[in-house]
Amino acid sequence: MNWTLYTTFPTDLEEEWNALLAESASHVPFLRFEYLSTWWQTRGGGEWSDAELCILAARQDDQLVGIAPLFRTRADGRDTLLLLGSIEISDYLDLICRPADLPEFLKCLLSYLKSPASPKWEALDFFNILEGSPTLPALQIAAEQLGFTVTVEKLQHSPFIPLPGDWETYLAGIDKKQRHEIRRKMRRAEESPAFIQWRITTSPTQLETDMETFLSLMAQDPDKAEFLTETMREHMRLTMRCAFEAGCLQLAFLDVDHQAAAAYFSFHYLDRLWIYNSGLDRAFMEYSPGWVLLGYLLQWANENGVREFDFMRGDEEYKYRFGAIDRLIYRITISK
Repeated sequence: MNWTLYTTFPTDLEEEWNALLAESASHVPFLRFEYLSTWWQTRGGGEWSDAELCILAARQDDQLVGIAPLFRTRADGRDTLLLLGSIEISDYLDLICRPADLPEFLKCLLSYLKSPASPKWEALDFFNILEGSPTLPALQIAAEQLGFTVTVEKLQHSPFIPLPGDWETYLAGIDKKQRHEIRRKMRRAEESPAFIQWRITTSPTQLETDMETFLSLMAQDPDKAEFLTETMREHMRLTMRCAFEAGCLQLAFLDVDHQAAAAYFSFHYLDRLWIYNSGLDRAFMEYSPGWVLLGYLLQWANENGVREFDFMRGDEEYKYRFGAIDRLIYRITISK
C-alpha cells in the first residue's frame, strides 16, 4: 500500500472519502468528511487546545482502500494518536475501510506507524468504537503480531431501538406499563387546553432562530450549561448547519402555546435516527414535554422508513423504558 500523510484537511479527498465510508464496516455520520472537517475547525468545541492533524490514506493500484483519520496530541504524558472526533462529542468513531480490506489495511497501517516515515507517537488511543465493529478484533490481532501492547476497555452503554415500521406494532412490543405511560402522556398533552404542536425545522430561514432556541433549552440543564462554552456553542452551530446542508439534520421541537418546551437534535442518516442531544424548558414539566416529543419522534420514525432509533451514548433509564436494547462502545489502546 502507498501511504499519504495529510497535515491539513484534504479537501480534494472529500468525494472519495465519503464513497469509501459508504462501503465501510462502520458507516456512521461522525465519520463523514464534512462532520470531521467541521469538528477540526473548533478542535471538538475546544476539547483539544494542542493538536496536530495526521490523516493517513492508503492506496493500492491508485484506489483508495483505507483512511486512518487521526490527530496527535499529548495525553497522559505521552505523544498520542487519536481518532478525529475524540472523545466527548462524537458518539461513534472508527477507521474507514471496506471489511474485506480491513485485516491487510490494519497490518500495513501499523507497519507504517512503526517506520521512520511515521509521525512521532508513543500510544494509539482509539475511543468510541461500537460493539460489533470488525476493527476491534482485527486491530488487536495485527498489533499483537507486531509486538505492540494492546488493551481493550468497555467505555459506555449505547442503547438503540429496532423499529418494526408501524407505531402500534412498536408500542405492542414494549413493556405494558411503559406503553400505557407513553399513551397517557401523549393523550394528556393533546387534550390539554394549551395549544401543543410538534415540528421539524425545514426552512433555511428558520434554522438560525431554531438553533439558538435549541441551545437555550440545552443550557437550562446545569451540566449542559457548563458544557456549552462559547466555543462549544459555535461548534454545535457549525454541526447543525453542516447537517442541514447535507440533508440529514432533524431538529425537532415540541411547542406549548407557541413556546419551545422541548427539543431533540438528531441526524436522520441512512435508515436510522441518531439522537444526538436534547433540551427542555422546566416551566412546562406538567406537559411531560420530553416524553411527549420522544413519542412523536418514534411515531414519525416508524411511519417514515426509519429502521433503527439510536439513543447513542448514555444509559439513562428513560431509554430502556421506551424499549431500547443495550450495546456497548469500546476503547482500544496500543502502546509501543
